[in-house]
Amino acid sequence: LQLVESGGGLVQPGGSLRLSCATSGFTLDYYAIGWFRQAPGKEREGIACISRRGSSSNYAHSVKGRFTISRDNAKNTVYLQMNSLKSEDTAVYYCAAVRRGSLFNLCVLREYDYWGQGTQVTVSS
Repeated sequence: LQLVESGGGLVQPGGSLRLSCATSGFTLDYYAIGWFRQAPGKEREGIACISRRGSSSNYAHSVKGRFTISRDNAKNTVYLQMNSLKSEDTAVYYCAAVRRGSLFNLCVLREYDYWGQGTQVTVSS
């Protein structure tokens, strides 16, 4: 079971990025997916999570209204659209998967079983 993040990079404040999480080795339909991030010297935090079929999502207060999580199960890929980026969004971004019921969308780090390697996002002028 693999998750591979891509799409990170350097962007100016106010800019946008779209991260992708490509999955393989399992049927994505059965798994909730979360995006987490970890800034230097800080704990990893959940920022956006989506239920198995995409019917519900959950966002951290710090990104609500700026970030959008979506998924395309047919393409085995989950996305994180990030708009109006701020310097405090600088972090390594991870996607993670957990097999749960159809409505599960909680961004609770310890619930997630499978993790990608992360992609760096740097917001700086």
